[in-house]
Amino acid sequence: MGGGEGGCAPRPCARGGGTKVRVAIEIMRPHQWVKNVFVFAGFIFAGRLRWPLKFMLPDLLGVISAFAIFCFLSSAVYIINDILDMERDRAHPQKQYRPLPSGRMSVKEAWVLAAGLAIGSLLAASLLSWARGAPLFAAACGAYFTLMMVYSLALRNIAIVDVLAIAVGFVLRVVAGCWVLPVEASPWLVVCTLLLALFMALCKRRHELLALGDDAARFRGVLPEYSPGSLDQMISIAGASTLIAYSLYTFTAPHMAALGRESPLLMVTIPFVAFGLFRYLQLCYRTDVAVNPEALFSDRPMMINLALWVITILLLTSLGGPGLP
Repeated sequence: MGGGEGGCAPRPCARGGGTKVRVAIEIMRPHQWVKNVFVFAGFIFAGRLRWPLKFMLPDLLGVISAFAIFCFLSSAVYIINDILDMERDRAHPQKQYRPLPSGRMSVKEAWVLAAGLAIGSLLAASLLSWARGAPLFAAACGAYFTLMMVYSLALRNIAIVDVLAIAVGFVLRVVAGCWVLPVEASPWLVVCTLLLALFMALCKRRHELLALGDDAARFRGVLPEYSPGSLDQMISIAGASTLIAYSLYTFTAPHMAALGRESPLLMVTIPFVAFGLFRYLQLCYRTDVAVNPEALFSDRPMMINLALWVITILLLTSLGGPGLP
């Protein structure tokens, strides 16, 4: 989100020296890679879990490869944003400890690393597209990188457009995960992803606005265009819309691929989605999870809820019997 998509936490980033490799890994922000799990959405809802292992495994390996490509591609975006924001970050209470503003990595080294990651990721996407017979996957990766560059240079300075751009970035992850299989991306999946990502982006903007206070404009020029009250209302709308969209999806879509039959049984997962949204919102108002998505893994209620959602999806897909490619 901030910095392409993910900002530094409101806790200090790693300080001190470190080897070149450790500094390079730090600037790549691997803790932000959790956002790329959206790539797996198509694999789950396209019913691949119902396939026999010998047919499912190639698609699983394909989507894992797509996940890895998006991890390195998003890291290239983070590094470029750090380069663009280096002078501003030097005065930031937490971001000053990042590799570039702290002087632990030079701008030249950062550009080389970013270029290597971007070019390597896009080449890998092209190779994977060719191997999988899925040319649209490489197109989705290129569109994601282009969008994030435009976001970094211009869109992040336009209120509302900034969070919409972030949300579209998540949609491109989901679409890419579908196209690498290749399967058609469900309109319902696209809408649910867009609304969920918008909800999360707005929560992050709210946290930044309140955390930075009077210095908000100094570190992120778009923040003065928002107010806590307006963001609270937007968050409420986005959260409610996400829950409604997911609910409509579960009992109106046929689910032939996921469940092996036309059935509204997926609606039993609605309470897990509702709890996840409410718990995330609760954590955003009480903690720094909005800018530290990895902190969700240390929240036991959220992890239990996620596990129950996954188990329920697996049980529902297994009830439909084995699927065929």
